[in-house]
Amino acid sequence: MAARKAGLIALFDVDGTLTAPRKGATPQILEFMRKLRKVITVGVVGGSDLVKISEQLGSSVIDDYDYVFSENGLVAHKDGKLIGTQSLKTFLGEEKLKEIINFTLHYIADLDIPIKRGTFIEFRSGMLNVSPIGRNCSQEERDEFEKYDKIHNIRPKMVSVLREKFAHLNLTFSIGGQISFDVFPQGWDKTYCLRYLDDFPEIHFFGDKTYKGGNDHEIYESERTVGHTVTSPDDTVEQCTALFLAKSS
Repeated sequence: MAARKAGLIALFDVDGTLTAPRKGATPQILEFMRKLRKVITVGVVGGSDLVKISEQLGSSVIDDYDYVFSENGLVAHKDGKLIGTQSLKTFLGEEKLKEIINFTLHYIADLDIPIKRGTFIEFRSGMLNVSPIGRNCSQEERDEFEKYDKIHNIRPKMVSVLREKFAHLNLTFSIGGQISFDVFPQGWDKTYCLRYLDDFPEIHFFGDKTYKGGNDHEIYESERTVGHTVTSPDDTVEQCTALFLAKSS
């Protein structure tokens, strides 16, 4: 660990960057990340809660990476220890939260899509995760909805309606993964985690949804980061090898 380059950290999105969407990382990816961590400081920043990130990257994830930022960094771990949390309920208050949830559920109830399952809104510490199909769908149903959404723009249309309805609350609506989008106060996107990284003058970020409206866009575009768009975990390995490992060999 002493040979690691000081002042440089690489941050990684999870879905589509280190893993296939909602699937576990392969042994090859996990081994690569261990190898990379010997050379530079490594962190992950995901929109999901810590439980879901642990399902994908392993139960020891907070010990396997120098920084683990779940819910965009609203829950932050460094060297295995909790260093910060933020609460959506405290920030917005119960009445505003109820207004958002009620309107969203009514919208979904009236939405005509091929199938619906369960858990349409998941309440997390720092955000609401909204899924028109419901998070209880199977992987096959996820894949089918993703294809359907690309044609019919179910999530973009829903986000447009919610953004207009709740413009007075200054919320951000960020599409990520295959079936859902996140709702949180402006500034609570993945750039939130950067407040914990003042010791790093060079911050690289790797993500697959770096386009405008994607949940990697803000941190990818941040003046504090060097942004890299990836297309798959294999592409992540290829880019990181060229950037960090080839120079150290």
